Amino acid sequence: MFGNYLIGLREGLEASLVVCILIAYLVKTGRRDALRPIWIGIGVAVALALGFGCALTFGSQELTFQAQEALGGSLSILAVGLVTWMVFWMRRTARHLKAELHGKLDAALQMGTGALVATAFLAVGREGLETALFVWASVRASNDGTHGPLIGVILGLLTAIALGWLFYRGAVRINLAKFFTWTGGLLVVVAAGVLAYGVHDLQEAEFLGGLQNKAFDISGAIPPDSWYGTLLKGVLNFQPDPTVVQVVVWLLYLVPTLALFLAPSFRSGRNIRTAVPPSNSRV
Repeated sequence: MFGNYLIGLREGLEASLVVCILIAYLVKTGRRDALRPIWIGIGVAVALALGFGCALTFGSQELTFQAQEALGGSLSILAVGLVTWMVFWMRRTARHLKAELHGKLDAALQMGTGALVATAFLAVGREGLETALFVWASVRASNDGTHGPLIGVILGLLTAIALGWLFYRGAVRINLAKFFTWTGGLLVVVAAGVLAYGVHDLQEAEFLGGLQNKAFDISGAIPPDSWYGTLLKGVLNFQPDPTVVQVVVWLLYLVPTLALFLAPSFRSGRNIRTAVPPSNSRV
C-alpha cells in the first residue's frame, strides 16, 4: 500500500504544482478571465486520464489469460520506461518548471481561449496519462485480493491535492528539490518491482522462457499471506519465489538507474563539503 501511496503522492503533486503555477500566474497578472479555459483544459485532462485507466482495467478482462498476461507485461514495462524518464526529467527541469510554464501561458494568452485550454490540457494531461498507466501497472503487480493498493493510490492523490492547495495559499513550504530526489529514488525501487512483475507476466504468456527456473524460494520463511510478506509485496512488489530472469532484470534496472539518479546529489554534497574550509585553516 505504501508503494502505491508514494506513486499517487509523487505523480499527483507534480500535476498539482503545474495547476498551482498556472492559476497563481493568471491571478497575479490580473487575468482571472482566463481561469475558466484553464479549468476546462484541466478537467478534460483528468477525464482522459480516468478514461484511460478504466479502459486498461476493464478492457483487458475480455481477453484470454495468455493475452491478458502479454498485455499486462508489455504495459508494465512501458510504464516503467515512462516513469523512469519522468523522474529524471523532473530532477533536471524542476528549477525551471515555473518559468517554462509562464512562457507557454503568455503565448497562449495572446492566441486566445482555445490555446489556453490546450496549454492546460497538455500540461496536466501528460502527467495524468503517465500516472494512470503506472498506477494500473503497480496496482496489478501488488494486488493481494484487497482494495489496499487502490486505497493507497487514492490517499496519495488526495494528499497531493491538499499539498498543492497549501502551496497555493502559501501555508506550507517544502524543499521540492529534495522531495523529488528522495521520492524519485523510492519510485525507482517501486518501478524495479513492477518491471520484474511485468517480466513474470511475459513468462506466463510464453513470450519469455524460464518460468520454472526459480532463482530461490523462501516462501516458507516469508509466506506471501503473512503480514510481513504482504508488507514487502505492497512496498517493494517482493516475490518470495522469483525466476532467474526476474532477478537479473530487477538488478540490471535497479542498480544502474538508482546510481545515475542519485549521483548528482552525492556530487553536490561533496562539492559543498570541499568548499567549506576547515576550522583551523587561515582564510
